[in-house]
Amino acid sequence: MLLRRLTVGAAVAALSALAVPAHAQGPDTPPPGRITVDVVGVNGSGCPQGTASVSAASDNTAFTVTYSDYLAQAGAGSGGTDFRKNCQLALRIHVPQGFTYAIARADHRGFAHLQRGAYGQERANYYFQGMAQTARTAHQFSGPYSDNWQASDQTDYADLVWAPCGEERNLNVNSELRVYAGTSNPQALSFMSMDSTDGSVSTVYHFEWKECPAA
Repeated sequence: MLLRRLTVGAAVAALSALAVPAHAQGPDTPPPGRITVDVVGVNGSGCPQGTASVSAASDNTAFTVTYSDYLAQAGAGSGGTDFRKNCQLALRIHVPQGFTYAIARADHRGFAHLQRGAYGQERANYYFQGMAQTARTAHQFSGPYSDNWQASDQTDYADLVWAPCGEERNLNVNSELRVYAGTSNPQALSFMSMDSTDGSVSTVYHFEWKECPAA
């Protein structure tokens, strides 16, 4: 099992303000102190050892996952399993005492080159250790397409899944890319990656915070 302390990275620019629940400190106010993120498990064809990194925003509003070898492809030169790539990350998020968090929104980003007739899919979900998985979201992109792509998953406040107060449980983050040749020329290559040509942040997970009940 991998246990690697990741230093807190620079604040993620242009994060959207999050609504704060009742009993929180105040509008748009994350807890004081500093959160840290430990990666305790990495598994999947989309994130070979050493190709995924995680950092927390210094203002406690979000954390980011960046990939450097996450690419699914179909068509010319592709192997039988290249059309699907996935990544499963187990994260231990240390938060200030007396607070708990949920994931309010996830912003996924990458680059896609899809031939006419081909299409790609990005899928994601997450769950806390020992708890039920969230519903898997899916976004589809159809060719012809050759550009950066972005997809956001927003969770209504009533449906947020909160980390249990006073416990440390892993947050399991699952993602998947699929590319299908469809009706495109089988000799033409289509691909979809979970990164971008300009090296920008791949995935941003935005926190919602609230205070835990007094013991």
